[in-house]
Amino acid sequence: MMGVTHATSGAAAWIAITSTMPVITSGAYPLDPVGVLAGTAVCAGAALLPDADHHSATIARSVPLMGRLAAGTVGIFAGGHRQGAHSAIAIAVVAAAAWALTLVTLQTAQFGTFAVGAGIGTAALTAFGLKARRYARSWPVAWVLGVLLGAFIVVFAPDQVGWFPLAVTVGFVAHLAGDFLTTGGLPGLLWPWVLRPPEQLRPVPAINRIWLPNGFVALPVLGDTGSYREALFGTLLALYCFAGFAHEGLVLAGVDLMALMATDAAGPTGDTP
Repeated sequence: MMGVTHATSGAAAWIAITSTMPVITSGAYPLDPVGVLAGTAVCAGAALLPDADHHSATIARSVPLMGRLAAGTVGIFAGGHRQGAHSAIAIAVVAAAAWALTLVTLQTAQFGTFAVGAGIGTAALTAFGLKARRYARSWPVAWVLGVLLGAFIVVFAPDQVGWFPLAVTVGFVAHLAGDFLTTGGLPGLLWPWVLRPPEQLRPVPAINRIWLPNGFVALPVLGDTGSYREALFGTLLALYCFAGFAHEGLVLAGVDLMALMATDAAGPTGDTP
């Protein structure tokens, strides 16, 4: 799956879990508009993290020289692209690292606690997501916007850091789900043990599309990476995200859609002449 679709899927997943938008969200972890909007940026960036094992990934281009060096290092430890960084082990490591970042704080007697770790993580992941979605034309612009959001979290909303590890984890899992829906698939939950299908099953048409000869598993409803099906899927996710942004913006402005819908459903009141 392309980076732009991964970022969009992460944003859509966060909105689905945290937004109070009527009907098309789960309400599993409802947050205020600040948490939804800021978490959407974080989740979109986190959805790019598994591809840090590839030298040409969005993250590899995020910082001159250092980005490629970091991607190369991750690739070595992960065993190559779509290996360890696309496994259950990676989910656990990333979730633990995100939680550890929330513990990095700065205590001051005059201004209280600053969530420095979560702010740094927010800045970096927001920059990744903005560049992947092409909302920022250059990396310097993406980093400036990311730092501004990170600073806002640190200074004005330190109580928001509780959702940071969840946003990172949801974005990471959204990436794996997206790759699972393409023909390339994933190495499976048991990595580094990748179980290959028996020789007798490999010629079976339905099975060899789901359980690949190299041991990867896939449900390739989106076809190859960059396919028209993926582009259509990404467009639908983007429309969903825009609806979520609009809803949270209205809530932030004090407009309660649920109350308006309830009023419309009740109809006019009062005595008839």
